[in-house]
Amino acid sequence: MNRSGPGRMILGLLALTLVCVPFYGAWHWNEFRRQVTAQEAPGPRGAVPAGGPPSERRAGNPAPVVLAYHDVGRASDSRYTVTPESFDAQLAALASAGYRTLSTDEFVAYLDGGPAPGPRSVFLTFDDGAHGLWVHADRILAKYRMRAAAFLITRSVGSHRPYYLSWDEIGRMARSGRWDFENHTRDLHRREAVDAAGHTSSAFTGRLWLPDENRRETAEEYRRRIEDDLDRSVTDITRHGLPSPRLFAYPFSESQGPDSASPTNQLLRKALAERFVTALTNGSDRPVRPLPAGRRAAAAGEVQRVEITSGTSTRELLAAVERWTSVSPAECPDPLGRPRLWRRDERSRADGLGAFTGTGPYPGPSGYTAAAYRPTSSADWSDYTVDARVEGLRESANSAGLITRDGSLDPLEVSVSFSYVRLREYRGGRWREIGRRTLTDAAGHHVRITVDGDRTVVVVDGGAPIERAARATGGDATGGIAVSVRNADPRGAWPRFESLTVRPRTGAVAAPER
Repeated sequence: MNRSGPGRMILGLLALTLVCVPFYGAWHWNEFRRQVTAQEAPGPRGAVPAGGPPSERRAGNPAPVVLAYHDVGRASDSRYTVTPESFDAQLAALASAGYRTLSTDEFVAYLDGGPAPGPRSVFLTFDDGAHGLWVHADRILAKYRMRAAAFLITRSVGSHRPYYLSWDEIGRMARSGRWDFENHTRDLHRREAVDAAGHTSSAFTGRLWLPDENRRETAEEYRRRIEDDLDRSVTDITRHGLPSPRLFAYPFSESQGPDSASPTNQLLRKALAERFVTALTNGSDRPVRPLPAGRRAAAAGEVQRVEITSGTSTRELLAAVERWTSVSPAECPDPLGRPRLWRRDERSRADGLGAFTGTGPYPGPSGYTAAAYRPTSSADWSDYTVDARVEGLRESANSAGLITRDGSLDPLEVSVSFSYVRLREYRGGRWREIGRRTLTDAAGHHVRITVDGDRTVVVVDGGAPIERAARATGGDATGGIAVSVRNADPRGAWPRFESLTVRPRTGAVAAPER
């Protein structure tokens, strides 16, 4: 039998393999390089700016502060791209100040009611999934032994290379233990027309215009579109071997729009609540003050973040983290002694507390102005007592107000004038009077307000308590304090706060001494 034919065939295949393997290897390596960009090594350990860590010691463990980044890169005109050097310096400053970064597990456990993870904790987040996270940010995180969460637009992964991350890069980042991957929609991070005139809005939060049918989406059509996108984005993540996302970041860092009670927004809130622990945004459109991570945010199903851009200096970053770090009433005994920690009413262009303490400047010869004390860091206050002494009151000409549960869904204003005290609550977008009591005529009055769980007790000049049951509960009813002054007579003086103290509520509610 002639065996030369098969032998020659085997030899030919071997030869062909030897010729092709190098070409295949070169092609495979080129494809790998296309899918996995080379990382840039970080520079030497960043310098810590002057000022060092925050000076105040915290009582207990405050809530973590959530930071929002987008991309880290070079030669970019985008305000959302931070240079590697800036990112390095910011992490160096956080590390030097004693801050640690949280994993998504730790952050979610806190939002679910667990204890605060530590006295100085931050949760680093990155929106969109740009490839600068792999090329630059990953090595810098490793340098400071920190971690972060990236929120992916899943349909964009691997597209428009090298702008977006590839799934290969995402896999390597996940295996490093430094990154968690969360949800930023599948294909709704874009703006589309919402009416016949062509006005655009987020394709995620707005009902779209259907030009072929000359109408907007119905609520049901909107619901199906949103839920389909969310479900497909979750599937995109899990089919690549990653854990199912538990957090969602709104496209364009937006929220639900000004009418949070609309049927459309209720559908959106329900869809998100069914799939995620909470949603993250850089600005809340709810008719209340900010929602830092804590009880109020958990109740709202929405956590606000501190946005970091190319123009944010390291000093500004540390100041923002300090401003957003929660404090207890016990740490704030003398609010008037800390004028820089007040935020004036946005209608007033004046700074400082002079308009409230009698030194001016005032917004005008007559008018109204208000200021909130540490509105972000006091968002979860729930049990405290405020004592205030108001002077300079004149009959029917001026008044001074003290607000408790400020920024909640149920704030209460106690306003005193020369001869009466009145209570107002915020409802339907405006303040409404709910009670009034006559006082002994006097240019000065002493007000004590005790916030006690689901009730608020008001005592003026040691008189009979006025008790009001809260309309909201839990995190929807928490909040700190604000003050206001009003002057109706251009020729007269403004009232003033002579004193203002805060302390934790302890024991039974007692009347102040006269």
